[in-house]
Amino acid sequence: MIYTVCRALLRLIYKLLFRLRASGLEHIPEEGAVILCSNHISNFDPPTIGILLDRKVHFMAKAELFEVPVLGPLIRNLGAFPVKRGGVSKESIKTALNLLRSGNIMGIFPEGSRNQSENANAMGKKGAASFALRSNAVVIPVAIIGNYKMFKKTKVVYGAPVDLSEFKDAPSGEALDLATEKIMVHIAELKARG
Repeated sequence: MIYTVCRALLRLIYKLLFRLRASGLEHIPEEGAVILCSNHISNFDPPTIGILLDRKVHFMAKAELFEVPVLGPLIRNLGAFPVKRGGVSKESIKTALNLLRSGNIMGIFPEGSRNQSENANAMGKKGAASFALRSNAVVIPVAIIGNYKMFKKTKVVYGAPVDLSEFKDAPSGEALDLATEKIMVHIAELKARG
Protein backbone atom coordinates (compact mmCIF):
# COMPACT_ATOMS: atom_id res chain seq x y z
CA MET A 1 0.00 0.00 0.00
CA ILE A 2 2.76 2.45 0.97
CA TYR A 3 4.66 1.61 -2.22
CA THR A 4 1.61 2.20 -4.42
CA VAL A 5 0.83 5.56 -2.83
CA CYS A 6 4.46 6.78 -2.93
CA ARG A 7 4.87 5.60 -6.53
CA ALA A 8 1.77 7.53 -7.63
CA LEU A 9 2.96 10.65 -5.80
CA LEU A 10 6.48 10.43 -7.23
CA ARG A 11 5.12 9.84 -10.74
CA LEU A 12 3.22 13.08 -10.47
CA ILE A 13 6.16 15.03 -8.99
CA TYR A 14 8.69 13.71 -11.52
CA LYS A 15 6.36 14.32 -14.46
CA LEU A 16 5.69 17.90 -13.32
CA LEU A 17 9.19 18.90 -12.22
CA PHE A 18 11.38 16.89 -14.59
CA ARG A 19 8.88 16.26 -17.41
CA LEU A 20 9.74 12.56 -16.99
CA ARG A 21 8.92 10.41 -20.00
CA ALA A 22 9.72 6.79 -20.83
CA SER A 23 10.08 4.62 -23.90
CA GLY A 24 10.57 0.89 -24.23
CA LEU A 25 8.32 -0.13 -21.34
CA GLU A 26 7.09 -3.00 -23.51
CA HIS A 27 10.49 -4.70 -23.05
CA ILE A 28 9.88 -5.32 -19.35
CA PRO A 29 8.35 -8.74 -18.63
CA GLU A 30 5.08 -8.67 -16.71
CA GLU A 31 6.32 -11.41 -14.40
CA GLY A 32 9.50 -13.22 -13.44
CA ALA A 33 12.92 -12.05 -12.30
CA VAL A 34 14.21 -8.88 -13.93
CA ILE A 35 17.31 -6.76 -13.38
CA LEU A 36 17.13 -3.17 -14.58
CA CYS A 37 20.73 -2.09 -15.31
CA SER A 38 20.99 1.68 -15.63
CA ASN A 39 23.53 4.45 -15.93
CA HIS A 40 23.80 6.47 -12.71
CA ILE A 41 23.83 10.28 -12.77
CA SER A 42 21.97 11.39 -9.63
CA ASN A 43 20.39 10.41 -6.32
CA PHE A 44 17.08 10.83 -8.18
CA ASP A 45 17.86 7.76 -10.34
CA PRO A 46 16.33 4.91 -8.29
CA PRO A 47 12.80 6.36 -8.36
CA THR A 48 13.30 7.44 -11.99
CA ILE A 49 13.80 3.91 -13.29
CA GLY A 50 11.10 2.39 -11.08
CA ILE A 51 8.10 4.70 -10.73
CA LEU A 52 6.81 4.33 -14.29
CA LEU A 53 6.56 0.53 -13.94
CA ASP A 54 3.56 -1.28 -12.58
CA ARG A 55 5.82 -3.75 -10.75
CA LYS A 56 7.71 -2.98 -7.54
CA VAL A 57 11.43 -2.41 -8.03
CA HIS A 58 13.91 -3.31 -5.27
CA PHE A 59 17.27 -1.58 -4.68
CA MET A 60 20.31 -1.92 -2.47
CA ALA A 61 20.81 1.19 -0.34
CA LYS A 62 23.54 2.31 2.07
CA ALA A 63 23.03 0.70 5.48
CA GLU A 64 23.33 4.12 7.18
CA LEU A 65 20.10 5.27 5.55
CA PHE A 66 18.14 2.58 7.41
CA GLU A 67 19.25 4.08 10.74
CA VAL A 68 17.63 7.44 10.01
CA PRO A 69 14.26 7.80 11.80
CA VAL A 70 11.28 7.81 9.42
CA LEU A 71 13.51 7.44 6.34
CA GLY A 72 14.75 3.96 7.28
CA PRO A 73 11.33 2.33 7.66
CA LEU A 74 10.05 4.24 4.62
CA ILE A 75 12.74 3.08 2.19
CA ARG A 76 12.45 -0.47 3.51
CA ASN A 77 8.71 -0.38 2.72
CA LEU A 78 9.56 1.01 -0.71
CA GLY A 79 11.64 -2.07 -1.52
CA ALA A 80 15.17 -1.07 -0.51
CA PHE A 81 17.44 -3.34 1.50
CA PRO A 82 20.72 -2.44 3.24
CA VAL A 83 24.25 -2.88 1.93
CA LYS A 84 27.30 -1.98 4.02
CA ARG A 85 29.75 0.65 2.82
CA GLY A 86 32.93 -0.77 1.32
CA GLY A 87 31.43 -3.82 -0.34
CA VAL A 88 28.42 -6.03 -0.68
CA SER A 89 28.00 -8.42 2.25
CA LYS A 90 26.98 -12.05 1.99
CA GLU A 91 23.64 -11.05 3.53
CA SER A 92 23.00 -8.45 0.81
CA ILE A 93 23.92 -10.93 -1.92
CA LYS A 94 21.61 -13.53 -0.38
CA THR A 95 18.75 -10.99 -0.16
CA ALA A 96 19.23 -9.95 -3.78
CA LEU A 97 19.31 -13.53 -5.06
CA ASN A 98 16.25 -14.47 -2.99
CA LEU A 99 14.33 -11.50 -4.41
CA LEU A 100 15.24 -12.49 -7.96
CA ARG A 101 14.59 -16.19 -7.47
CA SER A 102 11.16 -15.22 -6.13
CA GLY A 103 10.42 -13.45 -9.43
CA ASN A 104 10.96 -9.82 -8.38
CA ILE A 105 12.58 -6.83 -10.11
CA MET A 106 15.85 -5.30 -8.93
CA GLY A 107 17.35 -2.03 -10.05
CA ILE A 108 21.14 -1.94 -10.25
CA PHE A 109 23.59 0.74 -11.33
CA PRO A 110 26.58 -1.22 -12.69
CA GLU A 111 28.75 1.93 -12.71
CA GLY A 112 28.56 1.82 -8.93
CA SER A 113 28.89 5.47 -8.00
CA ARG A 114 27.27 8.33 -9.85
CA ASN A 115 28.87 9.18 -13.21
CA GLN A 116 27.72 12.41 -14.81
CA SER A 117 30.21 12.24 -17.67
CA GLU A 118 29.13 11.38 -21.17
CA ASN A 119 31.72 8.60 -21.27
CA ALA A 120 29.99 5.85 -23.19
CA ASN A 121 32.70 3.38 -22.17
CA ALA A 122 32.24 3.65 -18.41
CA MET A 123 33.41 0.55 -16.59
CA GLY A 124 30.82 -1.59 -14.90
CA LYS A 125 30.98 -3.58 -11.70
CA LYS A 126 30.26 -7.31 -11.97
CA GLY A 127 27.36 -7.53 -9.50
CA ALA A 128 24.55 -7.21 -12.03
CA ALA A 129 26.04 -9.86 -14.32
CA SER A 130 26.67 -12.16 -11.36
CA PHE A 131 23.09 -11.84 -10.10
CA ALA A 132 21.71 -12.38 -13.61
CA LEU A 133 23.77 -15.50 -14.30
CA ARG A 134 23.04 -16.98 -10.87
CA SER A 135 19.29 -16.28 -10.91
CA ASN A 136 18.41 -16.51 -14.64
CA ALA A 137 16.92 -13.02 -14.38
CA VAL A 138 16.12 -11.08 -17.54
CA VAL A 139 18.54 -8.15 -17.90
CA ILE A 140 16.98 -4.93 -19.19
CA PRO A 141 19.45 -2.13 -20.05
CA VAL A 142 18.20 1.32 -19.05
CA ALA A 143 19.44 4.79 -19.98
CA ILE A 144 18.52 7.94 -18.08
CA ILE A 145 18.87 10.89 -20.43
CA GLY A 146 18.75 14.42 -19.06
CA ASN A 147 20.04 16.09 -15.93
CA TYR A 148 16.99 16.70 -13.71
CA LYS A 149 16.83 20.42 -14.39
CA MET A 150 13.51 21.83 -13.29
CA PHE A 151 10.92 21.73 -16.07
CA LYS A 152 13.46 20.33 -18.56
CA LYS A 153 12.79 16.94 -20.10
CA THR A 154 14.26 13.82 -18.50
CA LYS A 155 13.81 10.57 -20.39
CA VAL A 156 14.15 6.93 -19.41
CA VAL A 157 14.79 4.43 -22.18
CA TYR A 158 14.26 0.73 -21.46
CA GLY A 159 16.04 -1.47 -24.00
CA ALA A 160 15.43 -4.98 -25.25
CA PRO A 161 16.70 -7.76 -22.95
CA VAL A 162 20.43 -8.44 -23.05
CA ASP A 163 21.08 -12.08 -23.97
CA LEU A 164 23.68 -13.46 -21.54
CA SER A 165 23.12 -17.14 -22.35
CA GLU A 166 26.53 -17.40 -24.03
CA PHE A 167 28.23 -16.83 -20.67
CA LYS A 168 26.37 -19.42 -18.60
CA ASP A 169 28.96 -22.16 -19.10
CA ALA A 170 32.10 -19.98 -19.34
CA PRO A 171 34.62 -19.80 -16.46
CA SER A 172 33.11 -17.53 -13.83
CA GLY A 173 35.69 -14.70 -13.82
CA GLU A 174 35.85 -14.39 -17.59
CA ALA A 175 32.10 -14.84 -17.93
CA LEU A 176 31.40 -12.00 -15.50
CA ASP A 177 33.83 -9.66 -17.26
CA LEU A 178 32.34 -10.36 -20.68
CA ALA A 179 28.73 -10.25 -19.47
CA THR A 180 29.33 -6.96 -17.65
CA GLU A 181 30.94 -5.47 -20.74
CA LYS A 182 27.97 -6.55 -22.87
CA ILE A 183 25.50 -4.94 -20.43
CA MET A 184 27.50 -1.69 -20.39
CA VAL A 185 27.65 -1.60 -24.20
CA HIS A 186 23.85 -1.91 -24.37
CA ILE A 187 23.40 0.93 -21.86
CA ALA A 188 25.84 3.10 -23.83
CA GLU A 189 23.96 2.40 -27.08
CA LEU A 190 20.68 3.48 -25.49
CA LYS A 191 22.30 6.69 -24.22
CA ALA A 192 23.76 7.41 -27.66
CA ARG A 193 20.40 6.91 -29.39
CA GLY A 194 18.67 9.12 -26.87
